[in-house]
Amino acid sequence: MSLSNILKLAGGALNAQTVRLNTIASNLANVETVSGSEASAYKAKRPVFATVLEQASNELQSSFGVQVKAISETDRVNAQVFDPSNPLANAEGYVYRSNVNPLEEMTDMLDAARSYETAITTASTARELMMRTIDMNTK
Repeated sequence: MSLSNILKLAGGALNAQTVRLNTIASNLANVETVSGSEASAYKAKRPVFATVLEQASNELQSSFGVQVKAISETDRVNAQVFDPSNPLANAEGYVYRSNVNPLEEMTDMLDAARSYETAITTASTARELMMRTIDMNTK
């Protein structure tokens, strides 16, 4: 695998973790939202990743990485809360809270941030090795 492939791979990882962090931010922004029906209540979202592995006729032209296949919603039940004074309450006086678990989101955010940092370190190391190779060739 060439160093340029490593940079492409690290870039794909950075893109994937950016999508992950964006969905986490959206989930955290909607922790306290309510709705008058369970169907319209906010449901936590998760990116679905897939491995990219395409073998070309030449090993040097192979493609590796990760891609975001979809953004799915969790199937956790939305909590029903009795709040007849809420303008969004249904006829029985209930509202439905989002099904976001803030503790789970914060843990996932830390994991995504660490993965993002790892991808940056990988790209920086590949860049440094490329620069050293260029320096060797000019001397």
